[in-house]
Amino acid sequence: MIRLLILTILLAFPAAEGALLFQLANGPSGSGAWVLAWVFFAAAAGIVLIQQARFSLLARLAGALGQGKFSLAALIDSFRTVLAGLLLIFPGLISDALALMVLLWPVREPAFQSAVARSPSQRSARVIDGEFRREG
Repeated sequence: MIRLLILTILLAFPAAEGALLFQLANGPSGSGAWVLAWVFFAAAAGIVLIQQARFSLLARLAGALGQGKFSLAALIDSFRTVLAGLLLIFPGLISDALALMVLLWPVREPAFQSAVARSPSQRSARVIDGEFRREG
């Protein structure tokens, strides 16, 4: 039953996208050239988003690892950008609207990162200043 539902959704989504594009291109005030231009520009924007996400992820991870941390927020943000890029590459207005929602959805830091920042061991960390000399 679940497999049939998933298959129906996977087949209905491209059909709905195609039907909407067809209606826009052949409607009373629609123009096929504008719809085609929209599809090409959205795909180009998707490709640019995916490339930007790759470079942004590398830079953010390098900066975080340089500070001795691992940035889960950088991974989540890059995943969202790649997902939005893939949705933009897929032709259609529904997928473009979903891509915009993915990009504009507010992201909060994961709960466990804020809990680590408030842990007593992090708040009471002390620095002991001194000199070290090796004898021998």
